Amino acid sequence: MSEAVITFLGIYFLSYFKFIAGPVLGSAAGYSIGLTILVTVAGMMSSVFLFTMLGEKFRSYLALRFYKDKAVFSKKNRAIVKLWKKYGEIGIALATPLILTPAGGTLILVSFGTRKRTIYFHMLWSSILWATFFSLTIDRILSIPLFQNLLG
Repeated sequence: MSEAVITFLGIYFLSYFKFIAGPVLGSAAGYSIGLTILVTVAGMMSSVFLFTMLGEKFRSYLALRFYKDKAVFSKKNRAIVKLWKKYGEIGIALATPLILTPAGGTLILVSFGTRKRTIYFHMLWSSILWATFFSLTIDRILSIPLFQNLLG
């Protein structure tokens, strides 16, 4: 396989689990802003599709495996419920690339009983919005002479 394909797939799979990796590594690889946005959105949406399909099964497996004696109302869970009550599906989708992982945000929406079609729609616009913002921001920051001197 060529180096370009391996680089693209590496950025894609890292975006699958951690959203910010797409814009950062896309810029580092010398991708255009459009290609960086494309690979980041593709990675996040692949994760959203997978975890929407496996959502309940995966969540119940994790609950049995890792959270045997944990309190239900932890500080983290309270914050998620507060975000849900105040902003709903849109708030969770908007916070997913910033605070949560694509898998985490999807599993939260699935656990609250959101329809799959709604999850796909909200996660798509959120990923496009944040991928565009981060790609443009990182590109601008790297064009500052101070950062160019630091990076070599």
